[in-house]
Amino acid sequence: MTAKKQPQRSSAAQQTGLNEEAVIRKLSFVSIAGNTILSGFKFFAGITGNSSAMISDAIHSFSDVLTTLIAWIGVKISKKASDSAHPYGHERLECIASLLLGAVLMITGLGIGKVGLETILSGRYETIAIPSAIALVAAVISIVGKEAMYWYTRYYAKLINSSAFLADAWHHRSDALSSIGSLIGIAGAMLGFPVLDSVASVVICLFILKVSYDILKDAVAKLLDTSCGADYEQTLRDYVADEKGVVCVDLLRSRMFGNKVYVDLEIQVDGDKSLREAHEIAEQVHTDVEHNFPDVKHIMIHVNPACVPVE
Repeated sequence: MTAKKQPQRSSAAQQTGLNEEAVIRKLSFVSIAGNTILSGFKFFAGITGNSSAMISDAIHSFSDVLTTLIAWIGVKISKKASDSAHPYGHERLECIASLLLGAVLMITGLGIGKVGLETILSGRYETIAIPSAIALVAAVISIVGKEAMYWYTRYYAKLINSSAFLADAWHHRSDALSSIGSLIGIAGAMLGFPVLDSVASVVICLFILKVSYDILKDAVAKLLDTSCGADYEQTLRDYVADEKGVVCVDLLRSRMFGNKVYVDLEIQVDGDKSLREAHEIAEQVHTDVEHNFPDVKHIMIHVNPACVPVE
């Protein structure tokens, strides 16, 4: 008899025994400290270097401090155990944190875009100050620093399966991309095209709005009991169908609950088995699924008698 193939569903954090609380503290500290230093330097460079694009970029970076605090609070609350008032847990509070994060990003992006467009549409390009080298240096440092923070945060967010910190990672990436826009705009302005500094501000706005849309879309989907998708459900269905005592799977539905999953399942077992035996089969399926699919918080199983006698 061959051993049953186990799905590769266990998280890296569980496999390595990482302390999630320590990871959350580390991510929060690195993000807050890094963004505070970068935003301060970029704001200084934008003021002294006469670059509206760099000032906009600094505001974007400073918004990261706020959004990381939101992510940290959301993750901390979502990890709270179930209680009498919240018997299904607090996972959806992480989605609310992501909604707030997305909203802050959208407001920040619109504000940056508004200032840039007003300058472009004014037509008074000769009055725009030419950026100096310090603004260019700040853009390069920002690109390198924010990209490094993106990969660092993304790595640990996947380890602890945190949508809020994954959203925060993409915020770092959007800042790196916006700094590329700043670099191009500042360089162009220094070469004799001052309006490009304001054009860069508008480009930064578009990057921010795209990321904010993705974050808001993901958070709303998880709040609305959205299915985990056909591929996920088929993998789970195949796994259950291969369980000992299960004749077939009649029905399987999944729904996202924050960063966790709830599953409703109907299975067929031999109709000649006693209630106790049928219950033991369902209990084993329940245990195996929750063990091998760590993102499944709970699976509710209904047992049907097999339509035909089981050989």
